Amino acid sequence: MTLSLPPSGVERLKEASRLLRGDIAADLAAPGTEVSEASYNLLKFHGTYEQHDRDTATARKQRGEAKEFSFMVRVRMPGGMLTPAQYLALDALADDYANGTLRITTRQGVQFHGVIKGDLKPAIAAINRALLTTSAACGDVVRNITTTPAPRQDAIHRRLRSDARRLSAALLPASRAYHELFLDAAAQAELGAAPETEPLYGPTYLPRKFKIGLAVPADNAIDVLTNDLGIIALHEGERLLGYNFALGGGLGMTHNKPATYPRLATPLACIAPDDLLRGVEAVIALQRDWGNRADRRRARLKYLLDDRGPAWVREKLAFYFGAPLAPSLPLPKLEMPEILGWHAQGDGRFWLGVPVPSGRIEDRPGCALRTALRDIIARFTAAPIMTPQQDVLLADLAPDQRAPVEAVLRAHGVALAEDLTPLARWALACPALPTCGLALAEAERVRAPIVTAIAAALARYDLADERISLRITGCPNGCTRPYAGDIGIVGRMPGHYALYVGGDFAGTRLSFKLLDKIAEADLAATLAPLFAAFAQTRQPGEGFGDFCDRLGAAALLALGRASRAA
Repeated sequence: MTLSLPPSGVERLKEASRLLRGDIAADLAAPGTEVSEASYNLLKFHGTYEQHDRDTATARKQRGEAKEFSFMVRVRMPGGMLTPAQYLALDALADDYANGTLRITTRQGVQFHGVIKGDLKPAIAAINRALLTTSAACGDVVRNITTTPAPRQDAIHRRLRSDARRLSAALLPASRAYHELFLDAAAQAELGAAPETEPLYGPTYLPRKFKIGLAVPADNAIDVLTNDLGIIALHEGERLLGYNFALGGGLGMTHNKPATYPRLATPLACIAPDDLLRGVEAVIALQRDWGNRADRRRARLKYLLDDRGPAWVREKLAFYFGAPLAPSLPLPKLEMPEILGWHAQGDGRFWLGVPVPSGRIEDRPGCALRTALRDIIARFTAAPIMTPQQDVLLADLAPDQRAPVEAVLRAHGVALAEDLTPLARWALACPALPTCGLALAEAERVRAPIVTAIAAALARYDLADERISLRITGCPNGCTRPYAGDIGIVGRMPGHYALYVGGDFAGTRLSFKLLDKIAEADLAATLAPLFAAFAQTRQPGEGFGDFCDRLGAAALLALGRASRAA
């Protein structure tokens, strides 16, 4: 598509990059701890972000010293699934190349922090030796494919896991740049083969990152409607009827920029089971050819859908699909099940969902979670699955392994699901400071005090057992999906947050901004009048987000004013 505005600088960089090679090889071989801005942008496609320690940056600058640069390396692992051997290999890499921790992402990946430039290539090579990859874990491509993490052994869940793996493999970039740069593969010129092409992505890839998730209505653990393409498998018993394609989800926005906003995906078509890949490729081609390449802030599929309208999108999508599209099937109510604790898989074995605060797998005083998981996965060959709630499921455990597995966790001081308040169980937090360059405020490092304070406020109104989703993020880009839960706390400036309420627990309704620039210390007190009214006037079966949505912003703000005046 020809745009009336010139392409952005990133678009020009991609076009001149020789299919993602750029000057990365020279930059990685050069002295120093950082790379050029061009390589910084291209390295994202290979699964890594250059970062610096923002805690030390000011003091180092005052001393005339360079920033402390390092890299975040993200593993692409569809559906969060790993073999025991793969997990143990990643665990070893945390010590060999990173800061001694693994971090579960809200898209079911694992990422490492603190990898220095000289270790970047060997770290990525080691990940590939474990039969994993970092390719396309970041960048303007289809990123890690998410799916329902619960390892239920029925035909539908097995199909979703298979679909996630198949789509992940099919949607990787075709360029050999990754293999040349990090795995010492022969360059295309040395092979004497035909010139490389990117048959799906084209020479400039997608206008922006692209997220795909697969779910079933009974398990919306991935918040399927927050994806650029949400794929919902509809079934009768174990018979798959088709996949509803919901387009245009995405939560990234910019404060004070009303042209940017969060959005949930709109169901537009139903794709037959055998046409899944064909349908996905059609959606990608639509975004590739028509997405905004001039303004990266409005480059996601959601803006194309709103700017052009659903009818136009359906027409173009049918063109790329090569056939008329069936309308979406009626969508049953989406649900958010409990997957922590012990559950039967349906094959005589069990999984145990283990909570991981902020997704950070580490050993710290009083809780050696990383050691406990390593021990269990090695001794009992538990299959680990990372969840979109940043927790880990230990699957394929025999009945007689339940007690010894739990004993290992208890011996290492690991809190299990029954030890947590529901608020702590459903609280997410992104890394934010000190490593994320986009963070405006803390998230992971203030999760515990925020959860404790809000839980205490809930307990004052006999709401301690209420299931409420809390999402904390250091910036408005929304990595923890703060606009699709009961309460969203979004970084606004150091120590201050915007407060969002009114979404629903199942992830089917967006929240709205109630207040702006609230000090961290005031968050629980700000919510307390709302909790009091919720406890007194809620309707039968109404969740906290439903209550806030029913009352609306004006009434909720009035509750706060009345509380302060009392």
